[in-house]
Amino acid sequence: MTQTNEKAERITRFTDTPEYKAFAERSRTLFAHGNPYFVCHDSPLTDTSLMAGQRVLNFGSYNYAGMSGRKEVSEAAKRAIDMYGTSASGSRLLAGEKTLTQELERAIADWKHAEAALVLVGGHSTNVTCVGHFCGEGDLILYDALIHNSVAEGCRLSHATCRPFPHNDPEALRRILSTRRDRFRKALICIEGVYSMDGDIAPVPEFVKIKQEFGCFLMVDEAHSTCVIGETGGGVDEYFGLDPKAIDIKMGTLSKGLGACGGYLAGDFDLIEYMRYNLPGFVFSVGISPALAAAALESVRLMRSDPSIMENMRCNVACFVEEAKRHGFDIGLAGRTAIVPVTVGEDDDAAELSNRMREKGVFVPPAVYPAVPRGEARLRFCLTAAHRPEQIVEALNKLEEAAAELGIDLKRRAG
Repeated sequence: MTQTNEKAERITRFTDTPEYKAFAERSRTLFAHGNPYFVCHDSPLTDTSLMAGQRVLNFGSYNYAGMSGRKEVSEAAKRAIDMYGTSASGSRLLAGEKTLTQELERAIADWKHAEAALVLVGGHSTNVTCVGHFCGEGDLILYDALIHNSVAEGCRLSHATCRPFPHNDPEALRRILSTRRDRFRKALICIEGVYSMDGDIAPVPEFVKIKQEFGCFLMVDEAHSTCVIGETGGGVDEYFGLDPKAIDIKMGTLSKGLGACGGYLAGDFDLIEYMRYNLPGFVFSVGISPALAAAALESVRLMRSDPSIMENMRCNVACFVEEAKRHGFDIGLAGRTAIVPVTVGEDDDAAELSNRMREKGVFVPPAVYPAVPRGEARLRFCLTAAHRPEQIVEALNKLEEAAAELGIDLKRRAG
């Protein structure tokens, strides 16, 4: 650590810190026409939701498969509360283990074509503790430049050498490994199945080839690809027809398509068994609540038994893309998944447009810097299997109206 004899300026009020002052200044600009964030929804978030007593079209939720609010899922959660109570009431290592949670892990492992799975209490914390513990000093972590914050935080925790590579660019990754792989023991490649801001799918088979060529481990975050792509919503395994052992660490969440809350890791038995006894974010944390475990388990069963879920999803994605093109909207790299952003440009324009859409009965939140690069703010539409084509048509018609009223040009730019 670098030491200095200079006396530091003492700050005793948080509002005097540079970070707070920067936040306050940015908020004044971004929220000049109203705050589009922390808006209450007092109902399940399906195709619609209840906001301030008004029923609106909802295009902002991660309830991709419509499981949260589905009768069978809610009833499973209620039965679990009657049987187990509302909390695991302990770490699973000691007193918090439940037969129900073990059933959920077996179901996830089978769905993800893995030997075993481990369920944790949060999706973000699952990535932080997995990446942070899997690698250490003397190891290398290479991650996609657009990787989720949770992986980036895990990298910081790991003390490994960490480097980004250009988004979805296997050849750039290969060039890095060709000059650096021999300097490290373990090398972990981290990518997402579907990227949360652009909605594009990673070329996973190409990354599998590279990890085999250079003797690396491959971790795929499937928070936005499970329940979204693949025949039964199984994610990249189904979508690409991968060998079950092609991906070493299959990570996902319970809080999006599965309608609950938590995270999971799936892979070879030996790896998962090691994590079960050594992963800090699992060992030193309470077990997932019984209600959430039951809800997620019922959701997995429904994903595998009800083909209409994925049929509706594919129909809705196709409808949105067709309508967006008809309006001339810029949806960037998206078009095959449930996330379809419409590019706006400036942060304050995106926030104002989101507020105007809410006035018109359509909820769609803005994605602004630092979630996306400066000048690339967008309205991020999240589709679900519960939406109907006529709702998508209505929402995009209202988007064109709102943009015209505010003088915001949403037409796709050349190049």
